[in-house]
Amino acid sequence: MKKWILSLVLLISGSTVTMAQMPAKRTFVPTDAYRLLNVADPQVSPDGKWISYTVSMADSAKDKSNTDIWMVSWDGHQTVQLTSTPESESMPRWSPDGKYLSFLSSRMGNTGAQIWLLDRRGGEARQLTHLKGGLEDYVWSPDGKQILISMQDQDFSDTAATKTRQPYIINRYHFKDDQSGYLDNRHTHLYLLDVNGKKLDTLTNGLFDETMPAWSPDGKRIAFVSNRTSDPDKNDNTDIWVMNAEKGATPKQLTTWAGSDTRPVWSPDGQFIAYLQSSSNQAFTMYGQNILAVVAANGGVSTLLTTAIDRPVSNQQWAADGKYVYCLVTDNRKKYLAQVDIASKRMQPIIEGEFCLERLNMSANQSQMAALWSDPYHPYEVVVVEGNTMHRVTHMNDDFIQSLALAKVEGFTSTSKDGTKVPCLLFTPPGMNNASKLPAIFYIHGGPVAQDDYAFDFTRQILASGNFAVIGVNYRGSDGSGLAYIKAIYADWGNKEIMDITGAADYLIKEGKIDGNRMGIGGWSYGGITTNYTIATDNRFKAAASGAGSSLQLSMYGFDQYITQYETELGKPWEHPDKWIALSYPFFHANKITTPTLFMASEKDFNVPTIGAEQMYQALKSIGVPAELVIYPGQHHGITKPSYQVDRLERYLVWFKKYLK
Repeated sequence: MKKWILSLVLLISGSTVTMAQMPAKRTFVPTDAYRLLNVADPQVSPDGKWISYTVSMADSAKDKSNTDIWMVSWDGHQTVQLTSTPESESMPRWSPDGKYLSFLSSRMGNTGAQIWLLDRRGGEARQLTHLKGGLEDYVWSPDGKQILISMQDQDFSDTAATKTRQPYIINRYHFKDDQSGYLDNRHTHLYLLDVNGKKLDTLTNGLFDETMPAWSPDGKRIAFVSNRTSDPDKNDNTDIWVMNAEKGATPKQLTTWAGSDTRPVWSPDGQFIAYLQSSSNQAFTMYGQNILAVVAANGGVSTLLTTAIDRPVSNQQWAADGKYVYCLVTDNRKKYLAQVDIASKRMQPIIEGEFCLERLNMSANQSQMAALWSDPYHPYEVVVVEGNTMHRVTHMNDDFIQSLALAKVEGFTSTSKDGTKVPCLLFTPPGMNNASKLPAIFYIHGGPVAQDDYAFDFTRQILASGNFAVIGVNYRGSDGSGLAYIKAIYADWGNKEIMDITGAADYLIKEGKIDGNRMGIGGWSYGGITTNYTIATDNRFKAAASGAGSSLQLSMYGFDQYITQYETELGKPWEHPDKWIALSYPFFHANKITTPTLFMASEKDFNVPTIGAEQMYQALKSIGVPAELVIYPGQHHGITKPSYQVDRLERYLVWFKKYLK
């Protein structure tokens, strides 16, 4: 006993000396984006001994992100980097016998992603496919002899001799998408690849898309998702279909829900399929949440399992005995692991806390689970689940994070003027836990059906490092608080969201935590749209940064990708002009705006095109309100070029410091 105490004293003493020698922690700076590692896509090996995953990091010299494949032992004691080429590798998947790890890459001069095989016994990866179309997904057959591929038709639009793109010939109702650009009539179909002979058989074709393929446990059948309505462009309907895994087989429709049915997963005995059903039975499913459902693989009435909890679920995985389904549940700033009893529909949380889990993955024998885990102070890392406990097995960002002083993150609940309770997050700058009346930035999330949660938030940490209190508001329209909360803003944009944001501001001012005379607001996408609505409503905000936003909603009709939403939710503009004009009030009330605003947009964004930022910039310049417009060349809705990501953060800090300090 005395020896154990002495050892402990020596250990503590040694730690004290080490801590004294450690350099002082610094705060975040925007260029730390080059150091942050993004861990994703955990996959448990068939024997349960290893977990593969991807790690992405920015290459400042080449100004692009590169993704490599790693693996870690189940106990976390061994970590191995498997790829390290200049080209990225993604979607690692284990062969059923565990001898190979396949992945996607466009290495070796390929213009599109191909499947590569890496022999775990050693040697270089070899290219398995030479596909001409756009590979979107792939799944190994249970016996490892075939690979099921979901692939978009080949693009024949470029003239080989001149490399000149042919004119876009458009005859579709929905004709453009962010990143995809203008849409032609190519579709996504299923193909069967013989691994040894490399023969490729076409399983589906025609005018519809087939996605999210899944093998039955015996390898005889395939489940997939498809919208086979008369005009798929005009609705969000998708159904689960099943077909024999052979050329010429006829698909059988299993579900008939008017909303969306997605993500089929076969039960271990092959008798049932668990899937996600949208809460909406309408053609438009924006304001909804996924419900866990089960249907017999041979057809029948679906059973809904999670309607009682009124929360969205995802990542369903069967238990080995087929009596339970595991899933992730989004709930009030958290995302936890739960178990659902098929017979009783009883849901039991297994692992929960002030953190978030993502990308749940099960071993082939349904006995071992891995996932991604993050809390406000740790970026996502891989964890393994054992019973009702979990432990972390990767530490990719530990050294980086341990050198930094982090903002304190805490949840709070504000009350809007109509009595609605709103879950929020407060980021307090490092070293200022007891400070009062701090300048504040309300950084508003996009979506709108998303939530600010207890996961690591790089952008808000950067803003807090500028000595700002940073606030996230899960305004009405956010998920994690029930279906009625989500649907509250249907066809009523810029009303309840603003009430919730200003309610959170009133609460923090009353509590003495922020300075009501030094408040700023910003966000991207619907966060930018909401920023515009807010500064046109409340002139207490002294600075704003509106990214990928819009205000003159009437001008977005036919110009962005949301035609189905617009006509379903708002109606046709010529039939309901008053509604469209009312929802465009930031533009028509521009003369009431006094907030200096930084407008930002991406040049090739078809989600929220640059016109949204350009119009508001022009309006504020016209009336003499300080404004600046930044357009990121060649970028889509989500900015991917590392230098532009850093630039955006730096501009946030400069703008807010100029007007709030």
